[in-house]
Order: sequence, then C-alpha cells, then structure tokens
Amino acid sequence: MPKMKTNSSAKKRFRLTASGKIKRKHAFKSHILTKKSKKRKKALTKSGLVHETDENNVRHMLRLK
Repeated sequence: MPKMKTNSSAKKRFRLTASGKIKRKHAFKSHILTKKSKKRKKALTKSGLVHETDENNVRHMLRLK
C-alpha cells in the first residue's frame, strides 16, 4: 500500500498550535481594500483558529487523524 499523501494546499494554509488547535489566516485581505475600513483590515491581518465543525476535515487533509 502506498503512503498517504498530505493535501498540498492544506499544508500551506494551516499550522498546528502547541495545544493542538489549527491556526489559519483570514481571507479577503489581498485586494479591493479601499472600501474596507481600517478596523476591518486590521482584524483580517491577525490569524484565527479553524472552527470546531471544520477541524476534522482539516485534520484529515493534513493526515493528523
């Protein structure tokens, strides 16, 4: 049986934290920034965590489970 491959797009987008949660970046920060407020752009800069309902899918893509 061949080795299971990690999803390449997922390994570029997600990182594990020390506590085992999955860290991600926010979307909608790449272009069309003139109509977005400073507060919104600053919030999108910060990283977030993957929601618990999506966590199993991401773990499967990263072959953590």
